[in-house]
Formats: sequence, structure tokens, C-alpha cells
Amino acid sequence: MYFADESVKSIQKAFLNRKTIPKLQDNPEFKKGLYRERLDFLSMQHTRIATYYSGCNAVLRQGRLKSVMNNLVGKQFEAIDAYKKIPYYQNRFKDENGNVYINAEEEMYPNKNDVPAIYTTSSVIIDEKQIKHTAPPRLLDLAGLSSALSKKFGANTVLRTYQKMYEKQIVSYPRTEDKYISPEQFKELLPDIDKIAILVGVDSSLLTHRQPRKTHVKAGGAHGANRPGTNVPSSMDSLQQFGDGAEDIYRILALNTLAMFAEDYEYIQEKGHLKKYPNFQCVTNIPHKQGFKRIFCDQDEQDKTTGKVLGSNAVPFIHEGFPKPPVRPTMKWLMKQLEKCDVGTGATRTSIYAEITQQSGKSDYPLLHDAKGKITMTEYGRLSYKLTEGTHIADIKMTEKMQQTMREVADNRLDLTEELHQMRNIVADDIKTVKKNAARLNITIPDKQEVITGLWQGISVAIKPTWGGHKWTKEEINKLFAGEEVIIYGLQAKDGKKYDVKGKLARQKYEGKEYVGFAVTKYMSEDRISGMWNNEMVSIKKEWNGHTWTKEELADLFDGKEIVVRGLCGKDGKKYDVKGKLAKQTYKGKKYVGLTITEYMDEDRVTGIWNGRRISIKKEWNGHTWTSGELKSLFAGEKITVYGFRGKNKKEYGVVGKLSEQSYNGRKFVGFKRLGFADN
Repeated sequence: MYFADESVKSIQKAFLNRKTIPKLQDNPEFKKGLYRERLDFLSMQHTRIATYYSGCNAVLRQGRLKSVMNNLVGKQFEAIDAYKKIPYYQNRFKDENGNVYINAEEEMYPNKNDVPAIYTTSSVIIDEKQIKHTAPPRLLDLAGLSSALSKKFGANTVLRTYQKMYEKQIVSYPRTEDKYISPEQFKELLPDIDKIAILVGVDSSLLTHRQPRKTHVKAGGAHGANRPGTNVPSSMDSLQQFGDGAEDIYRILALNTLAMFAEDYEYIQEKGHLKKYPNFQCVTNIPHKQGFKRIFCDQDEQDKTTGKVLGSNAVPFIHEGFPKPPVRPTMKWLMKQLEKCDVGTGATRTSIYAEITQQSGKSDYPLLHDAKGKITMTEYGRLSYKLTEGTHIADIKMTEKMQQTMREVADNRLDLTEELHQMRNIVADDIKTVKKNAARLNITIPDKQEVITGLWQGISVAIKPTWGGHKWTKEEINKLFAGEEVIIYGLQAKDGKKYDVKGKLARQKYEGKEYVGFAVTKYMSEDRISGMWNNEMVSIKKEWNGHTWTKEELADLFDGKEIVVRGLCGKDGKKYDVKGKLAKQTYKGKKYVGLTITEYMDEDRVTGIWNGRRISIKKEWNGHTWTSGELKSLFAGEKITVYGFRGKNKKEYGVVGKLSEQSYNGRKFVGFKRLGFADN
């Protein structure tokens, strides 16, 4: 069944017009899809190649389109860096209307003083004057739409919002390859154009060209170019339900489509030359009728001439010019480069661009960065560009050739298997090139880590040959892959004590990355106890500061609850109580899980957060009891001034101080430290 979109009408029509495929393997679309699928699988090796030779802990994603995009941007930045703004000087003429007359063969000079003064004022001869027409711009694809909106919305936002709108038939099928619509799709659209015009604020009287244009309407195709859907919204405000950018997406799509129903843009083109010096010529375009430009106009296509009629006389002047500088890469620029070589559909270009500029999800190591449509390269993009320079996978001509091969395979002009076999040579060549590039960049390739592979739960997995300093025996390896538990004896803890653990293979996550590895199910140490805390198995000491945990306390601790520990003995011999709970901590660079104090419960002490950690200080200092305001300032790390102290001479004085790390009789503590005396 073939259908243009997923509307009820299209699906019903597809059912009625079903076509028999005698042999699937001979179907052109199937062969084309099969070639593309297998080509994509074979080119996946390029990601491993670039990642391996990068010498860094990052995945450099490569692909037929990703590599080409990154390579185009990299080359453009190299051209920008190499550009030198060196002036040249040349004789030219200018008439009273500002039109410039140029001789294409006129010599250029590096210095202004070298330009010979050999010309005088000349009258202008008009050679030709005629009215010319420009048809409306072609219908946008998803890449063109995303580029037009790139200053306001990222490609990912446009893709996501467009898809939601399509599901309600507000817009047409997003992932189309077509750049025009069929006569039938034109007829379907025609009755709605006045409603669409009112919706986006276009005067319907401008829509006078209601016959199909040969440039926009052609037989064939499948889904048709991107355009407003069959479901015309009741208002622009109603589009807000689809998310960011919905109104902008619909407005641009509607204006671009409505332009097709407006008349051509007309301009008067004048061509002329100088009577004395016929080789000096000028062409100017004067707007005559705006036509479709009153509805939709691409700013990049604006006429570069003065738009004024040729004058009567022109005078010589010395023109200062510069080599044309390379443009800074933008999304719009990049999409045009890809379109020139017919690489990917508009939707594919947009989705791949969204992937390689996204800092999350699939792309933890983005190659490019997009800021309102302007492109810069990330460190991964620059490294990827240098590594893949000169490779087949990064060559746009190679990708263009693959696109053509895809079509020829579909038309039975090329053999699918033979073409796929060529990937062997392509990959082999690219490995050599990347290896040379890595050597040129002085990249050190890390030693290959030894792993043990085997079947676990029906899938092939690789585990490290050691865990905690223990090397797996053959018997242990067999048990682990069989899903059984094993016991490791004689492991050494950070405090030097020996302990044993029981565990098995399990799916785990580290820094967002999932892997299969050995997971402890039980700690078997005599002075430690294990349990599940925050969905992970941890081991804590059976006692803390001389207090042995009860069963009830352990249950609360592993549940993440706070507990109260009473009767602890301080270094001064005084008893005190604390509140606390389990937390991840670090001591001398070693990470562990243990009790952290959340509150001291002494009557003569107060608890607070200072320098990012919880501390306890005495409620008074030298007979002064801290106020709530003073405590707030102290825990914030601020200096405070306190008055009311009396010296030996009975005079009152004040002090300035703040909390500070201190030491007394070898014992470290945090307390108030006097920094000086306050001015009276």
C-alpha cells in the first residue's frame, strides 16, 4: 500500500489502490532500502575507528552524513583562519544613480598610487531594457524550515513540534524526499488557501495564480513537499498546545505555500556600457511588480544591484576591493552545501544536525555547537575533523556517489552485493588514513584493555579479568556467566583489614553508562554489615564512635532515615547526642558510605552548615551567647563584631572575628576566632 500521509483519507485510498509486489527482492524501493540499511551497518565501523585512534575517553560518532557535516564545517573554519584581507585597487566608473561599471579584464593593483589615471567621464549607452520574471521560491523541506527558524529554535525543537502537529494533520508528512506536490495534492490544498491566508494575515486578493505551476506541481512523488495539512487550525493561538515554535512553524510553512498562488515577481533589467570605454559594463534590476514577495521572500535572495535605472554619465574612480571572505558556518549555510550535492533528505539533514549539536541523550560528545543557528566546533568536533581528514567517509563527493549508487541499485543498473563489497576497501583505506592522521597529531593510543567474554542471560558480554585485585579463576568465570554467585576471599579494606564478599554478574550504571559487571550481594566481614541503600549494596561498620548499631537502627539507616545516637563521649569526657544518616563521603581521597551527622543535640552547642559541611560550635564564647543573627552570619562565613566584654581595667571593649579551623592540644575543631578589636 502507498499513502502520502497517515490521515484517514490517505489510508482508505491506499487500501483501495493496493498494488501487488510479485517478488519483494526485485522491488526497486526494497532494493534501495536494503542497500541503504546494509551500507549504514557497514559504515558503523568508522565510529570505532575514530574513537580508537582518538586516544581519549570519548566516542567520536561518524557516519555518512555526520562525518560530512563535520568535515564541511571544519574546512570552512580552516578557510576562515587562512583568509587574509589584502586590498586590491582597480579603475571603475560610477554614474549619478550609484550604478558601478566594471571591466572584467581591468588590471588590479596592490597599491592605490599604482593605479593609472587614464580614464575620463563618459556618457552611458543603454544596450537592453526588458521586463523579467522570477517564479516563487520552491516549497520548503524540513531542513529549510529549520534553517529559517534557527535563530529562535533549535533543530530538535522544530523536529519535535512538527511531529506533534503532523499527528493532528496540521502540517504534512515531515520526512518527505519530495520538493514539489502532485496535481492531486494541489487540488486538495486549493480549497483551503483562503482560510490559511486569513489565519496568517495574508490578503487573499494577492492569491490570483490558482493554476498549478510547473515549477511546484508535478506528477509522481509520494508524500509531497512540506506544506500546511488538511486540518486548518481555528486560530494561531490554538497551535500553542503543540509546544515551542508551533506558531512560527505554521506561519512560515503557510507563507511559503501561499507564495505559490501569488504572481511572479517582475523587474526591469537594464544593461549598458560606456560610450568611450565599451568594456566597462553594468547590469541593474529595477523592481516592477512585487508579486509573491509581498507574501514570502528569502532575505538571502535579495537583489544585490542598486535597483535604480542607469544614469546618463559615469565618472572614473579607484575602487578598493578585497578577496571575498569565507562566510562563517551557520545551519542555513550547511544545509545549502548538503543540498547542492543532494546528500540526504531535508528531514534527515535536520535530524542528524540535531544529533551532532545536542549535548545530551545520544550525543554525549557532540561534534558541533549551535547558538541561534551559528555553528562552532566542539573539542570532539575539532579532533574528529583532524582524524578523518582525507577519508572516504568524510568526503561529500563519496556520500553523493553513494546516493547515486542507491538509485542505480533500485533501477537494476548496479548489483547490490558487488556495491556493498566495495565497503571493505573503503574501510581499509580509511583505517590507514585515520592512523596516519593520529600519528601526525602525536596521539598516543591507549593499551587495549584485556576482557573476558561469554554468554550471560543469552547475550554476549565482556567483563574485566579482575575485581578488587582478585583475578577470576576458570571455575569462577563459568559460575558468573551461568548467573551463579561466587565468594571472593581475602580482600583488603582501606583500613588494612581483610574481608570476604559474595556476588554475581548484574547490570549496573556508572556515570550514566550501563554495563554488566560483578556486583556484591553480601559483605562477609565480621566487623561490617551489608545492606541495600539507595538501590545499591553497601557495607558499613557495625559500630560508630563506640556505638554498636541495633537491628532497628540498621533498618532505618538502610532505608535512608535519620536516627538519633545517644550517650556518645566527647574528648573532654562530656556526654552528647547526635542525629545522623548514611551518606556518601570521602576521606583522604577514598570514597565510602557511612554515618554523617546532621545535628548535634547538646544543650550547650549549636549545629549549622559552614563551608559546605555540617559543624557544631559552642553556643557561647567568652561568656557571650550567640544571637540568631550572629549565628547566621558566622555559618555564612562572614565577620561579625561583638561588644560587651570587659578587660582587667574594667573598660568595655568589642572584638571582630569569624569561624575558623583551629587546633587545641592536638585536637582540631571549628570555632570563633578573634581577628582583632573593634573600634569604640
